[in-house]
Formats: sequence, structure tokens, C-alpha cells
Amino acid sequence: MIFGKGTKMYSIAKMKCPQCQEGQFLVSHPYDLKNIGDVKTECDVCHLKYEREPGFYYGAMYVSYALGVALFVTVWASCNLWFPWLSAWGQIGLVVFFTLVLSPYLFALSKIIWANFFISYDADAQVRK
Repeated sequence: MIFGKGTKMYSIAKMKCPQCQEGQFLVSHPYDLKNIGDVKTECDVCHLKYEREPGFYYGAMYVSYALGVALFVTVWASCNLWFPWLSAWGQIGLVVFFTLVLSPYLFALSKIIWANFFISYDADAQVRK
């Protein structure tokens, strides 16, 4: 199963700890503007330290860029497919709108994706503590 527990997609979709997939990865939800994109220091369940080294999440900028490009292409292609009468400025407006609305979510998503590149699931992580 692609979204079953133990897969990276489960950890990413639920924004759970990449190692135990039980504890929360973020301090709060992505749209909490006070704590936007803040990652917990460690997992509440398996006590994995989320920041592997200082500046670990700088690499998430590359993932964020890729997500932004994917969003742009999706909105642009959708506009051309379903709204061919929409002007170029209308398309730009929709791209800007969706970028602004989805930015906090994409920012958080890029961090959990980046962490999943380097941290693997371990079913026994909860037991060890």
C-alpha cells in the first residue's frame, strides 16, 4: 500500500516522525503563522532528534523550489485546459493567489520531504526509546 504505515508517503502525508511515524513533526499546523514551519527538536514518541546537524533544513529549499514549480505548472496547465478564454494576467493572478495561499503548507511539506530523504522508518523505534 502506497500510503500505509511504514512508507515515506505516510510520514509525508500525515506529517509524522519519519522514524516511528507516531509523533508529530511540526510544532503546530502549517497555517499557524506564529510558528510557521517550525519543526520540533525531537520526536515525542521515539526521541529522534530531527535536526541532524546545524543547517540541516537548508536543503529543504530545493524541495520547496520544486514544489513551487510544480504548483506553477499545475495552475498554468489547468488554466489553459479548463479556462482557455482567461487572459495571461488572469493566469498570473491565479498563480500568485494559489502561491500565497499554499506557501505555508508547501514550506512545511518541503521540510518533512527533506527529512524523509535521510531518515528511514524503524518499526522498533517506539520500543527502544
